[in-house]
Amino acid sequence: MLESLFGNPIIEKILFYLLLNEKTYPTQLRKVFQKPLYSFQRALARLEKGGIVVSYKEGKTLIYEFNPRYPFLTELMEFLQKAYDSFPVKFRQKYYEPMTRKRPRRHGKPL
Repeated sequence: MLESLFGNPIIEKILFYLLLNEKTYPTQLRKVFQKPLYSFQRALARLEKGGIVVSYKEGKTLIYEFNPRYPFLTELMEFLQKAYDSFPVKFRQKYYEPMTRKRPRRHGKPL
């Protein structure tokens, strides 16, 4: 929908995912969108170079989130929210709104 504005459909997916989930990592994005891991890694590096996202390590995993020091963050978030609200409900439910586990299940915990 907005890939012509962002220049890349992967960047669009990342920005909308971050809008709703606040943080992510490349493998999580690969699992959700079923696209090559390298595409997400490259797009996240491009967003980080532009100052839109920042990364930090949690264990061995590189976590990405919006850069709170980005000067246009509030405007970007408002724009993304307005665009997200115009998405069809089926599309939102398929990719962005399903509950994803943020932490692994405790060892030995019954299902």
